[in-house]
Amino acid sequence: MLNLSVLLEDAARETPDRDAVVFGDLRLSYSFLDQVANQVANLLRERGIGPGDKVALSSPNLPYFPMVYFGVLKAGAVVVPLNVLLKPREIAYHLGDSGAKAFFCFEGTPELPLGEMGRAGFEQAEGCEHLFLLSADPSATESPVEGAELFWAALAGKPGTFETARTGPGDTAVIIYTSGTTGQPKGAELTHNNLLMNAMVDDTLFYRTLHDTSLVTLPLFHIFGQTCVMNVGLYRRATLVMQARFDARQAVELMVKEKVNIFAGVPTMYWGLLTDETSDEDIEAIRENLRVAVSGGSALPMEVLKGIKTKFGVDVLEGYGLSETSPVASFNRPDRPTKPGSIGLPVWGVEMKLIDDDWKEIEGEGPGEIAVRGHNIMKGYHGRPEATEAAIRDGWFRTGDVARRDEDGYYYIIDRSKDMIIRGGYNVYPRELEEVLMTHPEVSLAAVVGVPHPSHGEEVKAYVIRTPGAAVTEDELVAWGKEQFANYKYPRIVEFRDELPMTATGKILKRELR
Repeated sequence: MLNLSVLLEDAARETPDRDAVVFGDLRLSYSFLDQVANQVANLLRERGIGPGDKVALSSPNLPYFPMVYFGVLKAGAVVVPLNVLLKPREIAYHLGDSGAKAFFCFEGTPELPLGEMGRAGFEQAEGCEHLFLLSADPSATESPVEGAELFWAALAGKPGTFETARTGPGDTAVIIYTSGTTGQPKGAELTHNNLLMNAMVDDTLFYRTLHDTSLVTLPLFHIFGQTCVMNVGLYRRATLVMQARFDARQAVELMVKEKVNIFAGVPTMYWGLLTDETSDEDIEAIRENLRVAVSGGSALPMEVLKGIKTKFGVDVLEGYGLSETSPVASFNRPDRPTKPGSIGLPVWGVEMKLIDDDWKEIEGEGPGEIAVRGHNIMKGYHGRPEATEAAIRDGWFRTGDVARRDEDGYYYIIDRSKDMIIRGGYNVYPRELEEVLMTHPEVSLAAVVGVPHPSHGEEVKAYVIRTPGAAVTEDELVAWGKEQFANYKYPRIVEFRDELPMTATGKILKRELR
């Protein structure tokens, strides 16, 4: 038997009174969190939901998330976390594609009425029988969303103990839907073994104290936040300080108040912390406590990495992974030299190599597409054997990411293969251009894409957020770029924006920019 819920159960046995979750003024102990998860498992069993059944969960970073997540796992069912920004049509697709039998959905806010959108999606999904509302007001006695059962009312009278289902290491624990940057989102089936092994390996990569405190600002519906913050945190018996959605000012306040020593984020979050007008007193408090800063999701611009080191006195360690790899595949490991700008070396039990379009291995520096093999590789895409067969061969998963490799075996992401621009027959990797553009003193953030061109096929275009007070013009930035890059590379078009479109996980949506 192996069930990922052992992360919570073991922590509740060993540190029952320790704060597991902090949200605002709410502080919940490990024993309480485990008890509610047991009630969720009993509720599901009562409704006929058990091993192998799918249960969807739509919640921002709130205590509800681990309560439901581990309750579903205890019942032997499969968690299907949903992005909280999905619209009703998209919710219906995810519920239907996964075959979810029950749906736990947060009520939301007037600005983002998740509950109403969840109900609309639920009604369109055949086969999903139960809708439970995670209410904004836990004391509510009537559901504000028609047809939805209140979470706490449904749990009333349910036992706080539960004998966890006897799942196997290879059984599916979680289905994570890919962001869907191309085509319909696909559900990556991750096993109990995938996720537990990845959490245990990740634990060896980060500085550890007897009682860690992590800021949970990465969305928990995304695998980065789930594994590297929540699951690793529970494995360490850490206190998880939850932020419903990232806001740099509030993040600074929470880091100071709760003496946070671990922060994990995507590059845009680090950019937000860097550009926040943090007081000297708060900077000093953060510098005193912060011991671990981890970045993933996409490559961290060197200028941001250097800026965080200067401001907060901590080295940001970069890793690499995908939903399909549970997620961590490589990291700047503590037992080896750190190389800024690199995604590091493969983690324990994982192999990486560079391949061409025909799966043939590329020796030396590359570039080539990264392929990964190890205990972290998904079972496959749910209900999509053809897509699985195209992505996995002999245990190797092809990532779609283009990288080079140095003489010490460290990998460096060049770009997503689908983001590559082909201008006049020459390959242009946006990542390289973005790095250099951000060294310009009047550029705060840049995203480079290819746009259609009648003779060159594609032209290089840069979307730029200027630094506060900057007045650099398009012509000036194009001329500057011409000095920095080969003639076929430099951006001929520059568009200035106040903000760039991003996913809920902080990745720049280049699809929308195109």
